[in-house]
Amino acid sequence: MKGYKLRRRVPQVADKIAATTLPLNIDKQALEQAIKGLQDYLLRIQSQEGYWVGELEADVTVTAGYIPLMYFMTGKVDPIKQQKVINYARSKQRADGSWGTYYGGPGDLSVTIQAYFALKLAGVSAEEPFMRRARHFILSHGGITRSNTLTKVWLALFGQFDWQGTPSMPPEIILLPNWFYLNIYEFASWSRATIVALMVVLTEKPTCHVPEHARVSELYVEPEGNRDYSLGKLEKGFSWRNFFLLLDRFFKTWEKLPFRPGRKLALRKAEKWIVDHQEADGSWGGIMLPWVYSLFALKSLGYPLDHPVIAKGLKGLESFVVEDNSTLRLQPATSPVWDTAWAMIALSESGLSPSCPALIKAAYWLLKEEIRTSGDWQVKNRKTEPGCWAFEFENDLYPDIDDTAVVPRALLKVKLPQTDEDRKTDAIKRGMRWVISMQSRNGGWAAFDRNNNKRFLLHIPFADFMTPLDPTSPDVTAHAVELLGELNGDSFSLERALTYLKNCQESDGAWYGRWGVNYIYGTGLVLAALQAAGEDMKQSYVRRAVSWLEACQNSDGGWGETCHTYEDPLCRGKGPSTASQTAWALLGLIAAGEHAGNAVRKGINYLINTQKEDGTWQEDAYTGTGFPKAFYLRYDLYRVYFPLIALARYKALLEVESNER
Repeated sequence: MKGYKLRRRVPQVADKIAATTLPLNIDKQALEQAIKGLQDYLLRIQSQEGYWVGELEADVTVTAGYIPLMYFMTGKVDPIKQQKVINYARSKQRADGSWGTYYGGPGDLSVTIQAYFALKLAGVSAEEPFMRRARHFILSHGGITRSNTLTKVWLALFGQFDWQGTPSMPPEIILLPNWFYLNIYEFASWSRATIVALMVVLTEKPTCHVPEHARVSELYVEPEGNRDYSLGKLEKGFSWRNFFLLLDRFFKTWEKLPFRPGRKLALRKAEKWIVDHQEADGSWGGIMLPWVYSLFALKSLGYPLDHPVIAKGLKGLESFVVEDNSTLRLQPATSPVWDTAWAMIALSESGLSPSCPALIKAAYWLLKEEIRTSGDWQVKNRKTEPGCWAFEFENDLYPDIDDTAVVPRALLKVKLPQTDEDRKTDAIKRGMRWVISMQSRNGGWAAFDRNNNKRFLLHIPFADFMTPLDPTSPDVTAHAVELLGELNGDSFSLERALTYLKNCQESDGAWYGRWGVNYIYGTGLVLAALQAAGEDMKQSYVRRAVSWLEACQNSDGGWGETCHTYEDPLCRGKGPSTASQTAWALLGLIAAGEHAGNAVRKGINYLINTQKEDGTWQEDAYTGTGFPKAFYLRYDLYRVYFPLIALARYKALLEVESNER
């Protein structure tokens, strides 16, 4: 394969161990027991098909939204499931009556409004003490008119907000050609799929009437007739915000015209786009946001419940439900490919044989999940052969760079029967080529697309919740760099990526984390990637990152950081210790050659001393990111495979040090 060889680099951390003596107060037996407990846990929860998947938890709106969704689509909600949703929502309410976007964070107005409405629709009385507290929080924070755009659209669908207060999104936008400066493919993949559905919803303006007991007029601060339904006031001078406000006014005037050329054609094309983009499991993009609005859009166009697209969409929701005796949780997505690849890396690095049956079974499952068909990414990357992976069970149209960068590394850990080794090697090569081809002009990688960077789109009304762009980020770039470094990948692509990482380093030495919380995630990943790429880890920019990580360590030896850092970067690196974030910091420090330092020793001891009997750690914190400042995630297995990798790498260094004595 021209440009790079398919062979693994020898891990440089072990090659460059300093002659210093490692601290003696690491209990090696406890270290081995911690690793064994994690291995046993992962092997115990592996599926029969070979994959791993942990629960993915978001804020309460995803689960609470199940009630309005089913009511809108079918006119009824299963009473047992409804009660379990109520139980779950109540368990997540804060003392002040609110619900937040992440564990331990402040109450959020829009989240609380959506939860309150869902509970009322489920028949919960507004006079219940916990509902009174929620209502007080909502009114004290400005009421419905101060909520975000998608909350207003959500309420308008049920007659609880005036459609005139929602943005206009004429479907004619879909008629703009792909080469035009602004077209639907300039939006991020998740935003694109949602916006196409919203074009239909905001044009048709469907309204599902709800019982009187479910109405939420009490959540308005302003009396009826005095409510401001504008999207905002114009500022002085030119700004992109003003541009989109004026554009919305123009669109609203356009909507009132008796004749709108192209409207029927645009709606037909939007309808076809939505139908064509449904995945095999009934989802859209494998995530909940475009899924829900696509169902709403198709129903507003007259699709009956027994239509195959609607039936498949509703049935598919059940596979995203996690249910126990008392609660029901609706996941915003599922993460089997991501979880499986990292679990394989963790088990392999912690000592499992490349021929271990569990790893072989997982490898075959990942090979089966390789995407060899076309997708939206080809609009900006026409010449590259498909050979990539997505995050979910079914999401062929939207493979991502993160998964495709990690899966080949996982496959390299496994030795398949000789008849299938060539198949594995070919898949790794295709994945490498695909990742390289998705590099953006600035040298970095985004999550799903390349060169998705028209920043003026950040000012569209929906941007107050749904991030409209998919820009390059240090964390995704780090995963791509680690792949290129491990496999001696394309040197030109690698050099561009290293330049990008150096240019986007923060002044204090940290790197931003787009898809994990936050600077600890970004910094730990980048340091590991730099080591894999063969960078001299004694360089000043690397040492600044090391110093930053060491300065962030908590007194208990762990590391932690909250989602608030997306709101206030000055809070970076601060928060209660978590196992996942401690592991990220340790992986960065170990990669930088700091295995013999006190910070690493204290971090390892933190993990050993706080591990539970089942091999895992208690971790309620949300350390994953969906939309910064708006939507966060708790990956259940982050507290398992990342600590296992950190402990395993540290143990390997202890063994090398012992052999050198």
